[in-house]
Amino acid sequence: MISSPTPQSIVSAPRLPQGTTAWVLASGKVGHEVHCLGIARELGLEPVLKQVRPRALFAALTPFGPIDPRDRATKPGSLLAPPFPDIVFAAGRVTVPYLRYLRRVSGGRTFAMFLQDPRTGAGAADLLWVPEHDRLRGENVLVTLTSPHPLRPHILEAARRSPDPRLAHLPHPRVAMVLGGPSAHHRFEEKDVAALTRIAGDLAASGCGVMVTPSRRTPPDLIKALAQALAGQPAFVWDGEGDNPYAAMIALADSIVVTGDSVNMVGEALAGGVPVQVYDPSGGHPKITGFINKLVVAGHVRRWAGALERWDNPPLDATSLIASEIARRYTAFRGSPPL
Repeated sequence: MISSPTPQSIVSAPRLPQGTTAWVLASGKVGHEVHCLGIARELGLEPVLKQVRPRALFAALTPFGPIDPRDRATKPGSLLAPPFPDIVFAAGRVTVPYLRYLRRVSGGRTFAMFLQDPRTGAGAADLLWVPEHDRLRGENVLVTLTSPHPLRPHILEAARRSPDPRLAHLPHPRVAMVLGGPSAHHRFEEKDVAALTRIAGDLAASGCGVMVTPSRRTPPDLIKALAQALAGQPAFVWDGEGDNPYAAMIALADSIVVTGDSVNMVGEALAGGVPVQVYDPSGGHPKITGFINKLVVAGHVRRWAGALERWDNPPLDATSLIASEIARRYTAFRGSPPL
């Protein structure tokens, strides 16, 4: 098992040799793609995105079954047609057979990186990454507390140098509210809508500049309630029109309030280097609760307790660490040093 140092400081990941090619086998879930693309771009790669869409029977057989025969590399128009990449990134159960097939059909020349637990063991890839709350361990398994993401330091710094005009006029302290929504384990009940609306209204009334970004899962009634509560206040609620200024909100925030239904959202909030407070919606899951509890114990987040709290909270970011380990492993795999 490869464990990351604590805290997960931001380091500069080495670049791979010029001309290194990469694919991302995408499962259709945005969270999976974000993980893969964030790491690939940290390595200086711009991978080709390959959407894996097996027919129902073959999807049901994943992760242990074969790929859909129509996707074999020899089939016309196959997403796996050669030339094969130097590196392939994959995440999501549906991609596991495709990763296994690609390693075989490439003659072992493609370096395989899988993110999260493939459910088939550590032999599924040359290197695997899992968050601490997953159980998979092994010599080729990298374990970090937070997840990889594309909110790189240079992206946040650029957003600070050229603030989004929709946000630039807001007063300090600026508070970003990052909202998830109902999932398999969490619910956004009436009491949650009321609580989040009250938080936003109280922050604005106290003079904070409030920046709200919903996700695709955020209930429309919550977005509507927040827009009404913040009308005429120093605030911005993204309504789905235009680009989502999510990265700009993280970059410009003096504090962040994030709902605790998503490991990814909490981890991304920590890239900003400001206090992060978590509002727990109804329901829950032991893995997510345990993840947040570890962050609380380590001093990286605090649960919302009725008011903003201030403390020094340096950026916490696993992406560069994961990218560095990939570069090291790929160097050994290829037998040549990274640039």
